Parts: sequence; structure tokens; C-alpha cells
Amino acid sequence: MAHIDLFFSTISPYAYLAGNRAEKVAEKHGATITYKPLDVLALFARTGGTPPKDRHFSRIDYRAQELVRQAKKADMPFNLKPAHWPTNQAPSSYAVIAAQNAGGGDLSGLCHALLRACWAEEKNIAEDDVIRECLAGAGFDPALADSGMLTGAETYAANLDEAVERGVFGSPFYITDGDQRFWGQDRIDDLDAHLAGSL
Repeated sequence: MAHIDLFFSTISPYAYLAGNRAEKVAEKHGATITYKPLDVLALFARTGGTPPKDRHFSRIDYRAQELVRQAKKADMPFNLKPAHWPTNQAPSSYAVIAAQNAGGGDLSGLCHALLRACWAEEKNIAEDDVIRECLAGAGFDPALADSGMLTGAETYAANLDEAVERGVFGSPFYITDGDQRFWGQDRIDDLDAHLAGSL
């Protein structure tokens, strides 16, 4: 069975714009996905990237245009300047890790609910109430927001170290069993083709 490691940040606009397309590709090919939330700003610092706010104005302007275009292309609601961005990624990431360990709910639904809350619903995904609502909506026990903090913190840090070791430098980033790497929501078609054996 094919497998995909998905490295992503819960505050990444491109992870949000990926929607559930990677999950559909995985289902099509009988592949499984392991979600590996990480601190994307720390990832940038360790892999030569620049935080969005510190980039040259031409890159900032282009990013603004491109995000809006990609949102329209995907037919997804999108707020270019959400009220609660950037925010602390750790609490929502810990919730994803706890939910993945617990099982029993819709993990992809949880990830997308958190991303949607940030980029389309003007909610602060660092707040416990927002995280609990997303957990419950995806079929998980909302109390997971308050449990497994130590495990969450350890896994969150380990995900970052693993990402750096495996050549990850952005979000979302997909890695297959054969170490084929696909960066960005605009490479999901290539991931699909690779799993089909045509790329």
C-alpha cells in the first residue's frame, strides 16, 4: 500500500487551498496519509526561507495576487488578511497530533476545519474553544484539546527535525515512500500522476 507523509502548518494558506484534493488522490490509489504538523516559521529559519512579512515587497505583492487567484481557481472562500494570522500554531498542531494518535474521527476533516477557521472564518485557531469546536465537528472528543500536551510538544518538535532532514522547506509538502517530494497545493496533480506510475 502506498503511503504519503504530509508535512504542513495549520496556519499555511497553501495548505488551506489544497482542500481535500490530496486525500482524494490517496483514496484513488489506496494510499494512506500521515499528517505531520510543524512550525513553518521555524522551518523557514532552518532551510533558508524568509517569513512572509520579511520578504521583498515584490514577493509580498505577488503572493497576495497569487493567493487570491488560487482561491478563486479552487472556488474556496478566502480572506487575504485574516484577523488572527499569524497566530500560535502549536495548540492546533497538538490537537491534530492527539487526534491522529486517538483515531476514530475524520483527521483530514479536522485539519481542513482548522485551516478553514483561520483563512475563511476569522477564528483564532490558538484558542481552546475554536480547537474544541473543530475536534467535535470532525468526530473527535473535544477533550483532546486538553490532553497529550507533552506528547504533542515532543511530536511537533520531532516533525520539524524530520522535515529538515527529509528536504522539506514549505507547506504543504508531500513525500511518498520512494522519497518523491511534492511541494505545494499546485503539485497534487503531479502526486496523483506519480502514484499512478506515469510520472
